[in-house]
Amino acid sequence: MNATWQSHLGANGAQFSDYSVKFNDDERQDVALATQGTVVVPLQHLGAIRGTGEDASLLLHNLFSNDVKKLGPNEAQFTSFNSPKGRMLANILLWREGGDYLLALSADIHAAMLKKLSMYILRSKVRLMDDSTDSVLIGLAGPQAGAVLEAAGLHIPGAPRATASGLATVVRLDGARFIVSAPLSEALALWDKFVAAGAAPAGTAAWRWLDISEGLPTVTLPIQEEFVAQMLNFDLIGGVSFNKGCYPGQEIVARTHYLGKLKKRMFRVHIETDVLPTPGTDVYSPEFGEQSAGKVVLATPAPTSGYDALVVLQTSSAESTDVHLGSTAGPGVRFLPLPYALP
Repeated sequence: MNATWQSHLGANGAQFSDYSVKFNDDERQDVALATQGTVVVPLQHLGAIRGTGEDASLLLHNLFSNDVKKLGPNEAQFTSFNSPKGRMLANILLWREGGDYLLALSADIHAAMLKKLSMYILRSKVRLMDDSTDSVLIGLAGPQAGAVLEAAGLHIPGAPRATASGLATVVRLDGARFIVSAPLSEALALWDKFVAAGAAPAGTAAWRWLDISEGLPTVTLPIQEEFVAQMLNFDLIGGVSFNKGCYPGQEIVARTHYLGKLKKRMFRVHIETDVLPTPGTDVYSPEFGEQSAGKVVLATPAPTSGYDALVVLQTSSAESTDVHLGSTAGPGVRFLPLPYALP
């Protein structure tokens, strides 16, 4: 994180640790803010990569699971970068800024993914750069998020996964949630305007809770290469094109789609426990005994108690609903609805 940006947030009450930030000693209070009104969140858990050059579209199209060639100048898309075995190395929110492409992905794998993606450039006329030092990502969510954007002089994209340009680029995730990609020269003033317009500063836990509520996963280091795209419901949220050409892992992803051999899906759950379930923690069900039936993808404090999470799980175990965290005798898992239908 840029030192100037961090200093500005710190002066406004932010507390930092690794790839997260909080504004309250108890992260549950940050999450509660997201359920009560409009929040503004520094997206420290995300890193940005900028792709520039006349071959940028072709390079990214040949590497990612979605159809980059069809990405319009005012559009964003979910996509993924996979291993040759079809296992997800990173999930990415991709959008255009002029002639450039911006990739937002988990900060803990950001540097490694920049290095790995750069290995594919060869003779292509492309540059991939760390954009995190020159710009910042800010999240806005809640019923007044649009009004807050307008009060700061920014435009509101008209539809989910649309973008609007101006002093900063605004990416609309869903009806009332936005990501603002702002150059550092504008970011400090924009943050102050967002707060002045009524957005309450909230931490990383609040944004993760909103992701979980929307059924949107984040591939972090502990779960790299664990899941094919469909296990993380990427086919259901528009993150996979089955009509484009080859990309790393495409054969496995396509075979899973056309043959229908998918035994695991991602589910939204609540776990009443006192300890945060970390990504990669195993979950168990009686039919699999001591063998893991799935893994935690993402978890964060729930607004009142326990933790809400996304877990990839054997669909047969989900149907029985008798699922436990950590061991067959661990805390029980309660299933919550997703905003989209599972097949």
